[in-house]
Amino acid sequence: MEYRKLGNTDLDVSLIGLGTMTYGEQNSEAEAHAQLDLALELGVNLVDTAEMYPVPPMAATQGLTEQYIGTWLAKTGRRKDIVLASKIAGPQRDPKRPGHIRNGSTSLDRKNLEQALHDSLRRLQTDYLDLYQLHWPDRSTVTFGQRSYPWKEEDTVPIEETLAVLDDFVRQGKVRHIGVSNETPWGVSRFLELARTQSLPLIATIQNPYNLLNRVFEEGLSEFCRYEGLGLLAYSPLAMGVLTGKYDHGARPEKGRLTRYNRFTRYDAPRAREAALAYNELAREYGLTPTQLALAWVNQQAFTSSNLIGATTLEQLRENIASVDVQLNDELISKINAIHHHTPNPAP
Repeated sequence: MEYRKLGNTDLDVSLIGLGTMTYGEQNSEAEAHAQLDLALELGVNLVDTAEMYPVPPMAATQGLTEQYIGTWLAKTGRRKDIVLASKIAGPQRDPKRPGHIRNGSTSLDRKNLEQALHDSLRRLQTDYLDLYQLHWPDRSTVTFGQRSYPWKEEDTVPIEETLAVLDDFVRQGKVRHIGVSNETPWGVSRFLELARTQSLPLIATIQNPYNLLNRVFEEGLSEFCRYEGLGLLAYSPLAMGVLTGKYDHGARPEKGRLTRYNRFTRYDAPRAREAALAYNELAREYGLTPTQLALAWVNQQAFTSSNLIGATTLEQLRENIASVDVQLNDELISKINAIHHHTPNPAP
């Protein structure tokens, strides 16, 4: 396993991080524990979760992911062996986002932040988080497949108010570092500016989607990683499984996420399928699996602190983690970029 700094912190995290949003929906508690055991055996130390998980979000299952990680921690006593990250849900401004958490009261204000953190700590059976993240901004932004800025009037919690509460968590020892997720360049710049002018904690990480079908991160946010020391926690590196090859030529595997759920349509659009097939066939041409190519691409980016993989089987988990041993040469990278230039970002 390779280790990198968690953004601008002193924490070393595994290049492959364990995403857990299937726990409680596609994976049972026993399967979740088996994944955690294997991941640590293979050198993974970053475990990422969220109060909203599992996905798809439903009232009946909300919190099960954190709960399963908590029972594993209680059983194994391995809290100090992992870097544990979780996230608070943002406001429900889109019908696709969950409205059942705290009865729809999920603004990033003091009341909600305090309740969310304490509920997460209770479910996780720990008294602190290494990284606490804002799952999405309090304001409407170009995220989750939107292609145009939603210019509209809305009441939002000021970022400085949110940061002040997070500062309290850090001072209390309940949170070591903070991060953002599904954030934009404007949002990141505002967080950094307020932290420096008001002596509030600096964000350390950005957890945004990044994969061969969505390289939007490179267009603005990657500069913040270079010049501000922030680290990307890349999610959906396999584009919800499209970059594994299992959906090529219209295939619909019974247990596949795109087969079971209809909330990931941006990865199933015609241009996304066309580009994915091109990447997957390129991988096979070079003697790699599509999964190896897609994950190695994310791993090799200088701004990646950790590549958050998800799996429903131990076999998938092993293949995903083994991507740290795959190196893409210049010729292959040039061919990847050629596909990108032909069909740029078909699934933002």
